[in-house]
Amino acid sequence: MRSLSFSHSEGLDLFLGQLEAFVDATQGLSDMDLLQPSMCSGWSRLDAVVHVRAGLEEMMAGYLTHTTSDPNHDAASHWSNHPDDRDVDPVPHILWLRRTASAYGRPSAAVRHLEAVGDRVRQVVAGSADRRVEFQNMTLTGGDFLATWTVELAVHHLDLALRGSSPTTESLDVTKRTIEAIAMHSIPNGLSGGQGVLAALGRTPWPSQVPAHPSYPVSL
Repeated sequence: MRSLSFSHSEGLDLFLGQLEAFVDATQGLSDMDLLQPSMCSGWSRLDAVVHVRAGLEEMMAGYLTHTTSDPNHDAASHWSNHPDDRDVDPVPHILWLRRTASAYGRPSAAVRHLEAVGDRVRQVVAGSADRRVEFQNMTLTGGDFLATWTVELAVHHLDLALRGSSPTTESLDVTKRTIEAIAMHSIPNGLSGGQGVLAALGRTPWPSQVPAHPSYPVSL
């Protein structure tokens, strides 16, 4: 795995830009829009929104957990340390998401909840000083921590599969660089932007006209 790091100012700009893009992408979606399948196997768009909202609440708590310990993970190696076994058996998490999503009276209420959480996260993060963060038994610089959440938001933005809405150009670039650092191999030139990211993550089939590489797909 290749190393990948970002300064605090870089990570902050990337995260805030993609947070705004993701929340904006969900605005105006009808209840039926939200109940449609996402690009993530087994998830509806509503499930993706609920997953991101819950993640942002966890992220906000983590960002407030400062440490003086030396960083032991960066923006790429962060993804090698999964806190649970959902990559081995995704079904329990899928069902948890469905149960959590069903608690809302209407799917659109989950979007309003996401917007409120997004506002709180923005207030916590914007203008913050650089700090080292402890999160899920890892220590990261503030810039790398924010970059990992930029990637999280960008991937799930793509999962929403919304016509005319895509992650920011900058967050797509960071996501591509993260995937390539994990795979230690570049995404082929024949796969660009969101198409390349989705194929490299296994969300969509690898195009037959583009040479495959054994490092792909990768898991984030």
